[in-house]
Amino acid sequence: MTDLDVQRDAAAHERARPLSIALVGTRGVPAHYGGFETCVEEVGARLADRGHTVRVYCRRVDGDDGELLESHRGMELVHLPALRSRTLETLSHTGGSVAHLVRHRTDVAVVFNAANAPYLPLLRARGIPVATHVDGLEWKRSKWGATGQRYYRQAEALAVRFSDDLIADAVGIQDYYTERFGVPTTLITYGAPVVEGGGDPARLAELGLTPRGYHLVVARFEPENHVDVIVEGYTASRASLPLVVVGSAPYSDEYTRRVHALADDRTTFLGGVWDQDLLDQLYAGSLTYLHGHSVGGTNPSLLRAIGAGAAVSAYDVSFNREVLEDAGLFWSDAASVARVVQQAEDDGEGARARGVLARGRAALYDWDVVADGYEALCLRLARRRGRLLGRQGAAQKAQQPERGTADRPAPTTGA
Repeated sequence: MTDLDVQRDAAAHERARPLSIALVGTRGVPAHYGGFETCVEEVGARLADRGHTVRVYCRRVDGDDGELLESHRGMELVHLPALRSRTLETLSHTGGSVAHLVRHRTDVAVVFNAANAPYLPLLRARGIPVATHVDGLEWKRSKWGATGQRYYRQAEALAVRFSDDLIADAVGIQDYYTERFGVPTTLITYGAPVVEGGGDPARLAELGLTPRGYHLVVARFEPENHVDVIVEGYTASRASLPLVVVGSAPYSDEYTRRVHALADDRTTFLGGVWDQDLLDQLYAGSLTYLHGHSVGGTNPSLLRAIGAGAAVSAYDVSFNREVLEDAGLFWSDAASVARVVQQAEDDGEGARARGVLARGRAALYDWDVVADGYEALCLRLARRRGRLLGRQGAAQKAQQPERGTADRPAPTTGA
C-alpha cells in the first residue's frame, strides 16, 4: 500500500466528521482565469461533494458588473472588493478575505499564493490551521521589478514561518524550498482535463480554423512566458500553417507591442478566450502547441494541452520536462522554435504520435486524486490542531512553535 493509499483510507475514515474549509487568495469561481482558480473550482467542488463545507473568497473589482453568485457547484461564495492594480489587487482582496475569515472561522484555510503570506499570522493567532500553496518562483518574473522581487522573496520566508504546511505543485518547487529554506512541502499537482477527438470542426470554424491546421500558443503576455520568442521563431520559419496566439497582458502594453511587432501576416491574435469549451477545442485541434512558461511550476495550460492530446513543444525548463518527459520536444530560443515548428509540418505523423504520448501523460494528472491530496492534508491539519488544543488547552495556544514545519508529513502527489 502506498502513502497515498494510506491517506485515502484515512480520509475516507474521517469523512463522517466533515470539515469547514476556506479557500483564500484567488479570483474565485467560476474559474475564468488562471490555474489557481481552476484548482479551487475542481478541488472545492469535489470536497463539497464529499460532505465538507467549502467557502471560496471571490474577487470583486471596480467596474465588474457580472452576477454575484451565492454558491457554485456546492461551494459557498463570499464576494469582497479588490483594488484594480497589478501590485495591490491580490493583497487588497486577501486582506479583506482574512478579516472576514477571522470573524467567521473555519476548521482549515488553504491560502493560494505566497504573496499573501503577510496575512498568515492573523490566521495563526485565531487558531485556524493554514496551508499555503506557494505556486512558482514569482520573484523571477521581471514584471515585478526589483522592489516586487524583493517582496516575493520575503513573502516566501513568511510563508515558511507561519504556514502549518506548504503545498508545492511540482518537484522543482519542492526542491527549491528544500534547498533555500530546508523545509519539506506537500506535493499536490493539478489535474489535466481530458478532451476527446481532434478538435470540434464546428467550433474551430467559428475562428476560420480547421483541425490540425494551425500552431497554437496560450499564455499571458509576460517575458517569462516567452510569447515573443515563439512569435519570432515562428516568423523566421518556413511554416505554411498559421500561428494562433491566445492571451493578453492587461498591465504590459510595451511587451504586447513587441510581440505584435515580431509577427507577420501568418499570425492571428485572438486575445483572451474565456469560453472554456472553445479553448479546449483549440488545444485539441492544433497541429502543435507551443508552451513558453518557465517559472510557474506545473502549468495548467500545459496540462490542458496534454489532456487534449496536443503535440507539445515546450521551453526547456525542469517544470516542463517533469510533465512531458519523452512526450514533448523542447526549445530554448527563436531558432529552435523555428526548427520544432518546421519539424511538425514536415512530419505530421510524428506530431500525431507525440500527441498520443501526451495524452498518456495526462492520465497521471487526475483531479479526483488531486482532491484526495487536499482532503487528506486538511484532515491532517484539523486533527493535529485538535490534538494540540485538547492536550495543551487554549491558554497555551500562543506558545505553539511559530514555524509549524517540524511536524510536516512526507510529500504526497496527485500525479
